[in-house]
Formats: sequence, structure tokens, C-alpha cells
Amino acid sequence: MTIKTETPLANPLKQRAITLKLYGLVAHWDEMDVPKEAWIKPLIEWEETERNQRGLDRRLRNARIGRFKSLSDFDWDWVKQLDRGVISELMSLTFINEASNAVFVGPNGVGKSTVAQNIAHHAVLQGYTVLFTTAAQMLNELAAIDGDIALRRRLKYYAQPQLLVIDEVGYLSYGNRHADLLFEIINRRYEERSTIVTTNRPFSEWGKVFPSASCVVSLIDRLIHHAEIVSFDGESYRMKEAKERSSQRAKAKPKGGKNATQNKSTGDEKNDE
Repeated sequence: MTIKTETPLANPLKQRAITLKLYGLVAHWDEMDVPKEAWIKPLIEWEETERNQRGLDRRLRNARIGRFKSLSDFDWDWVKQLDRGVISELMSLTFINEASNAVFVGPNGVGKSTVAQNIAHHAVLQGYTVLFTTAAQMLNELAAIDGDIALRRRLKYYAQPQLLVIDEVGYLSYGNRHADLLFEIINRRYEERSTIVTTNRPFSEWGKVFPSASCVVSLIDRLIHHAEIVSFDGESYRMKEAKERSSQRAKAKPKGGKNATQNKSTGDEKNDE
């Protein structure tokens, strides 16, 4: 007589328990006489939901994306040059699966960081590991590390995420060591992990960002080999918002300004007399 043993593949509920590593439950699976669907299914669903939420919270915390404006509130008409179709394609996250890159090039205040943050946030929601950092924060931290072991550990930290966003390359100038460290990060991720870089400098000016650094050409070569180069152009949106706030404050002030206030004060004194 042959006894048929139920395999996990034949029972999706049991396979879900194995995936959750509920090994005690799996070990005594066949000892339970009550219908398993009655209480095991809700138990597994609760565990899956809780673990998924905890995983999402952890990925969001580790991503360090910060506060940002949603693309649904992004003023696309303000930017004079920006291919919205390319941004939509990047938001599909196909480039992460292909281990390709994206480089956002344009002046300050035109939304490069905002778009990068939206892509990073969407990637986290879809289960990818993400890290958002500025070039200054990453390079200054790495350059300050003493000891090969500590440096290798931190280089691995920046090389591991499925998506690394390096914001604000070109806002400051760096020494040769900083250039070498950035090259090391890009080289480790080359054709293995995706990187988004935002910069206010065309590649022809990166020699000014890393003066005398011999690795700049190789750095750019690896970065753009499998990359979407996205041009942003327009006036600073932050400047636009600052002008709007200033205009609103001016409209809110009493008409007549200082003279009106003085006249009101004089009138009050006469009434007191």
C-alpha cells in the first residue's frame, strides 16, 4: 500500500507557510484534523500583511528619500524642456531590471531632485532596495574614513542598493580622492545595479568639478554607457514660488503702508483728546 504524501507545491497554503518560515506549523501540518482553511489561511494572511508592511517601512527608512512633491503636483508647464514620456518610462522601473542608469542634467531649481525622489519612492513601494544621497554627503563621508576595512564596508553600503540616487553632482568641487571614490562606486555598480545622478553641469564641465582627477573620463564613460540622459531646462521653480509668496505678502499689507499706519495712530490720539 502506497501512502501519498502532500507536497508543498500541491498545497499553495502550505507553500505560503514555508515561504514565511513557519517551520513548526509546517512540521505538524498533517497532524491537524480541523479544516486548515478555517484558521490557518487567516493566520498566514495576517503574517504576510504584517511582514510586507514592516518590510516597506524598513525600506522607506533606509532609502532616506526625505520630503518631496508628488509628480501629480509637479508643474510640467513651468519646465521649458523635459521629455515627459522619458520620465514616465523611468517611472515604470524597467531600467532597474536592466541595470541601466539615468542622468538628469539642468540648471538649479527645475525639478531634477523632485523627479529623482519620485522614482526612488516608487521603486521602494515596488519592493526594490533604494538609497538617496547627495554627492557631498556620500563623498565627504567616504573621504573621512580611516582604515581599509571600514572604507570597504561603506563602499559596499553604497554599492548594494538596487537603485542608488546621487543628487547634486557639480554643485561643489572635489579633490582627487573624492573623484576616485565616486569612480569606485560607479564602477562597482556598472552593469550590476542602477544609478540616477542629478547634475547642474554638462559632462564637458565635470573636469571643473573634479579638477586634475585622471578618472573623470572613465567615470563618465561607465555612467552613461547604459543610461538615459534627460535634459531639464527652465527658470528656477523655487525662485518662482519665492516671488509668489512675496507678492501675496505685499497684497496682504494695508493699503498706504507706513503713512496709513501713522495716520491711523494720529486719529486715535485725537479721539483720546
